[in-house]
Amino acid sequence: MTADITLRPFTEDDFDKLIEWVDSPSFLLQWAGPIFSYPLGESQLREHLEATNDPEPSRLAFKAVDSTEQMVGYVELNTIDRRNLSASVSRVIVSPDERGRGHGTSMLYRLLEIGFEELGLHRIELRVFDFNESAITCYEKVGFTREGTLREARRHEDEYWTLVQMSVLEDEWRTST
Repeated sequence: MTADITLRPFTEDDFDKLIEWVDSPSFLLQWAGPIFSYPLGESQLREHLEATNDPEPSRLAFKAVDSTEQMVGYVELNTIDRRNLSASVSRVIVSPDERGRGHGTSMLYRLLEIGFEELGLHRIELRVFDFNESAITCYEKVGFTREGTLREARRHEDEYWTLVQMSVLEDEWRTST
């Protein structure tokens, strides 16, 4: 059973909470990939959110709130391609105080509902670092399948990190729900 989570649009009012959760350069890279620089700041987030304001946005950014309306996470549906009916899950984060309570699973389930049910997508993919075993387990739990790896695809300080490519297709989603 998953936690009771609702996804709402992420706004500037939510910046401080998200910034508070990102406490190191390595965590910023793990969470967001190479698009932000540490320390994460409001101007970076404001610029990043510009893509959500288009009539047919290429990115949807959500805060996850629990039954008390507390923000417990953040997630994006990114690189939305309406021609090919595909998108990517990006920047999934659960509040450090809320981890281990099923919020990540609920967030992803809700995001897949939006992608497949509301946007009519056919494929949703993601990339995750191979050492992030809890995230991989969560993604598999909601239906993602491993497709392969991008070996040593990101550099952090003096080491390279490997990414796992995963996806879920519309028909797989429909048969699992």
